[in-house]
Amino acid sequence: MMVRAVKIGVAMVGCAAVLLSACSSSSAANSVSKSSFDYATCTSLAACGGMTNLVKAAKSEGSLTVTALPADWANYGQIMTDFEQKYHIKITDVSPDASSATEIDGLATLKGSSRSADVVDVGIPFAVQGARRGLFADYRVKYWSQIPSDCKAPTGQWFCDYGGYISIGYDAGLTKSPVTGFASLSNPAFHGGVALDGNPEDAGAAFSAVIAAALGNGGSYSNVMPGIRYFEHLKSVGNFIPVQSSPATIASGEVKVNIDWDYLNVAYENALRGKINWKVIIPKGVHYASYYAQAIAKDAPHPAAARLWEEYLYSNTGQNLWLKGYTDPIRLASMIKDGTVNRTYLAAVPTVTGTPVFPSQAQLNAAQTVILANWPKV
Repeated sequence: MMVRAVKIGVAMVGCAAVLLSACSSSSAANSVSKSSFDYATCTSLAACGGMTNLVKAAKSEGSLTVTALPADWANYGQIMTDFEQKYHIKITDVSPDASSATEIDGLATLKGSSRSADVVDVGIPFAVQGARRGLFADYRVKYWSQIPSDCKAPTGQWFCDYGGYISIGYDAGLTKSPVTGFASLSNPAFHGGVALDGNPEDAGAAFSAVIAAALGNGGSYSNVMPGIRYFEHLKSVGNFIPVQSSPATIASGEVKVNIDWDYLNVAYENALRGKINWKVIIPKGVHYASYYAQAIAKDAPHPAAARLWEEYLYSNTGQNLWLKGYTDPIRLASMIKDGTVNRTYLAAVPTVTGTPVFPSQAQLNAAQTVILANWPKV
């Protein structure tokens, strides 16, 4: 499986979409009683009785439980508020700052419990793990055919949602020398202030940052040890700190450099304008891009609401709201083509030049093994 990304001015989605036929027409499904549908097992909008029946069932449940969705991440704050207002369904985020690994483990630990999350949003390596552990339900959203075939599980256990590039955000007021890449972060001006968004052992953003650092230091997707050694070096000179980057730690000045997704660093740049001269760059010579993935819990306490949530996220409205959060929604290429993209939001997404090469799933699995074995030594 190749991870693909879409950026303005860069043709990066090269796989053909898989066309799936619906098991029944929406109009026929809507004529059947709501009680005829099993929302815990239905695998498509048509199989769930169409949108009208799905909405009724989700409203009857009245709740949706999510996890690891900070309000300032990918515009999730507005997305959740708009969903609640549109469908009158209460969203509870049980652990906004949880990592991808914690999300997956939570589904296993709380299986069958009313406290379990209905849906997860995780890095692709963790989505693959969850599918292997049998934690996800099969579901294919209405726009399934517009999700590249190498960015989804064939049966719908997980599917890519939005993505971006690993970037470096930094306080430009601390140095006269602009940051151009990873080598710049040894600058004494950043002493005790270089951070990651979580731990690479269990957080997708930090995991991807290590791979990007490997690419920027003579490594490759098949050899990520240079990324480990890079952070060992930063720690030895006193620049790397084991503090999770966040809006609060950046605003306070505790974190001077954040190696993270471009959509997060750009959001921080806008939020900090007039307070900190926060600059965002894609590391020189490094174009590491990746998506996160959605999945519905196999034992979701609110199965209809979970499926309605996914339909909302992959609708034109949901995709444009992710775009407003400076991400690259998975349907972006199709929406640009059919004219449904919000051009104002599109113009605000950072441009990236150059053509990246993406890792295979085997390379990501191998990288994860190396990072799990060696990161504790950093």
